[in-house]
Amino acid sequence: MSVKERLHSLQKQINEVCKECNRDPSSVQIVAVTKYVSMETTKEALDAGLVHIGENRAEGAVEKWEKLGDRGTWHFIGSLQTRKVKQITGKVKYLHSLDRLSLAQELDKRIDDGHVMKCFVQVNVSGEESKSGLSPEEVVPFLESLAEFKSIEVVGLMTMAPFVEDPELTRPVFKQLRVLRDKVQSLQLQHAPCTELSMGMSNDFKVAIEEGATFVRIGSALVGRE
Repeated sequence: MSVKERLHSLQKQINEVCKECNRDPSSVQIVAVTKYVSMETTKEALDAGLVHIGENRAEGAVEKWEKLGDRGTWHFIGSLQTRKVKQITGKVKYLHSLDRLSLAQELDKRIDDGHVMKCFVQVNVSGEESKSGLSPEEVVPFLESLAEFKSIEVVGLMTMAPFVEDPELTRPVFKQLRVLRDKVQSLQLQHAPCTELSMGMSNDFKVAIEEGATFVRIGSALVGRE
């Protein structure tokens, strides 16, 4: 199947899930995760009408951005080393993996005056040692510590659920992130409106949408692997 055909199938599934849970399908944005595919496939994704492109390596993101950057909205979705921040600033609009103060400091240092990086704070809801992110209990104090950084806007929270055969088993993880997001929203932090939820991938996006995901990160089900 072409990317365009996969996108049509994916959008149909999203529409059906949204109808079942009384959501507007336009409230769910698809981030095409292109980290495992070529420049040509990434271009095919943009040609198919996808807007949001997700990369998890600074080098790969920069290489594709230099060829295709004017055509999409670029997301960095992997763990970002502090020393590589300067490679992505000015290119990436969304960072899905803000998880430590040193990274926030470097972002604020490298982002040009007047510009803002839209960030998701990464939360390790499941508590898996293999996953990055703050514990749920650390999120509010961390967000409060970001008030001084004028170049950072926390638009939402992000998590990765455990990979399991039955997607229904991921529901408690997504639900907990939504509850935490709602708690943050109630604080009305100017620098952290936290209206978005980045959660759900190819295997569990339907459950994530039912629990409130506004950005789903789809790789293999959309662009395949090469």
